Amino acid sequence: MKVNKYIGYLLVLGAFMGVSAQTQQVISTQDAINKILADSGKHFRDGLSALKANKRSESAEKFDKAVEAFLVSPFNIQSDQKLQACYSQLLETTYRLEFPSNQNLPQIRPLSATCGWNWNEADYHLADEVAQMARKMSAAPSNNAAIAAATGDKDAAVSADDLVGFNSQEFEPSPLDDLSRLELTPEELDIEGNPVAQQQYQYIQTAVSNRSLGFSFQVHPMIQQYINYYRGRGRKTMEVGLYRSGMFMSMARRIFREEGVPENVAWLGQVESAWKPVAMSHMAASGLWQFIPGTGQRFGLRRTAHVDERNSFDEATRASARYLKFLANRYGGNWELAMAAYNCGEGNVDRAIRRAGASNFWLAYPYLPRETRNYVPNILATILIANNPNQYGFGHVRPAPPLRYDRIRVPPSTNLSLIAQASDTTVQYIRYLNPHLRSNMTPPEPYIVNVPAGKVDNVMAVFRKMPASKVNNTNLANTVRGETWQTISNRTGVSVADLMTANPGMKTPRGKVMVPVLPANANRVQATSYARPTSGGPAPAASNVKVVKAQAGDTVAKLAARHGADPTEVAKFNGLLPNSVLGAGREIKLPSE
Repeated sequence: MKVNKYIGYLLVLGAFMGVSAQTQQVISTQDAINKILADSGKHFRDGLSALKANKRSESAEKFDKAVEAFLVSPFNIQSDQKLQACYSQLLETTYRLEFPSNQNLPQIRPLSATCGWNWNEADYHLADEVAQMARKMSAAPSNNAAIAAATGDKDAAVSADDLVGFNSQEFEPSPLDDLSRLELTPEELDIEGNPVAQQQYQYIQTAVSNRSLGFSFQVHPMIQQYINYYRGRGRKTMEVGLYRSGMFMSMARRIFREEGVPENVAWLGQVESAWKPVAMSHMAASGLWQFIPGTGQRFGLRRTAHVDERNSFDEATRASARYLKFLANRYGGNWELAMAAYNCGEGNVDRAIRRAGASNFWLAYPYLPRETRNYVPNILATILIANNPNQYGFGHVRPAPPLRYDRIRVPPSTNLSLIAQASDTTVQYIRYLNPHLRSNMTPPEPYIVNVPAGKVDNVMAVFRKMPASKVNNTNLANTVRGETWQTISNRTGVSVADLMTANPGMKTPRGKVMVPVLPANANRVQATSYARPTSGGPAPAASNVKVVKAQAGDTVAKLAARHGADPTEVAKFNGLLPNSVLGAGREIKLPSE
């Protein structure tokens, strides 16, 4: 009887200890989640302070860190209601601070409540001050809005919220800004006294009469004058444009052809952006095709906290073709007027036509904005040069190879790190192929992204094997012949059992294997990117190894630089890449001399 009581006691004690262990695990997990939220709140508050001091670049960095606190965490954001709510509202609020508008002012206090930030009165006072700043910015009319109000051209209006942005320094200036101020010299204006210019002008007349360019336009001396400009002081601009056109022109020609727009009209992109996907004008027009927000929205380009599709490749190109076709139909097939309206808006062109009394660009020319007067002949000159570069002295320019990429639909809120690992590239290159993505995570909906050419099957294979619930708490590791689960465990810090569970049906590792990112309270090494070193020398002796701990936000390269070590050697020694992101507290071995 005593034995039975003793056994019963042990069972009760064991059950109690099991419940206690589970309770402790829940508490530890919640503590880790709370730390993510607290770290994010600290960075966000620092961003508000920098923004109040008008240090916009610094504020952008702090707000990015607030978002990165979620992205580098070991948790699946979508699986925790509080994390998901805070993350989504944080993205939206940051976006509203960057682009304030009267319709959508930043809601900073509600964000603090959602995220559970333990702010004091001074913090809330700071939040209110910054919100008030955003309100004033959204109410201030921009120069372009004033012009639109005066002219009644609603399509040309750009509000103040389109002229601000934390990351505007990352954009490249649009050539349109210089074009609006360009004045041709007497030498460039001269055609009669220049035998070469006379001969080229006759060529223009022949090309137009033969309709060899795919559309017709009226021959005018100013077209030749811009050719003179590009053959002289504008030579470098043309050379760079012709070179960069190779990256995008085949894609643009295909889409313009599909939309029923003459393919040569796509050379408009060279004048708009010099083929720079992140070009931005002083009027907040953005992307290869320089859409202002209002016109972009009219033609289906979304602009949210997650994406700005004006900077996309395919979507923005198709929107541009559709807009140009709409304008050409509006002006009876006159492509010169369509191009003019693309630059300054239908309202300005309609008024110029009324004042001229004819639907003719050159008759309406005196009544158009100065930039537009330069814009149309500039495009026509570019088309002529691009179609016969030898004729104009640009035969030596070899266009860049086309930018090759494939397109694939990925699950909601997919971390770009996973896409990069699946396609054997870097997050930086995925961002380069997707300049419209505003962070290292796709929108919270199934979304099409660009991946390196030839890698779409690799990426699809990963997502087929991976449950949707695991998308944001799984990494990939490349394997080599002869590897075992134990060797992968050694370099990832994940147990053999967890690795095999994450890769059901795979007896031995092959190809890319899934590596679960375990909760922070698990006794594992935390990592976000894995790659087996391909050519590492012999490991340093144990006595020559120094072990250091990573700080929040560290990459291998950043940690190595801080300790004066070679990033490549540190990466190889730890089985990582130089750009691998390290969790706070992760131990990294540094080979010493």
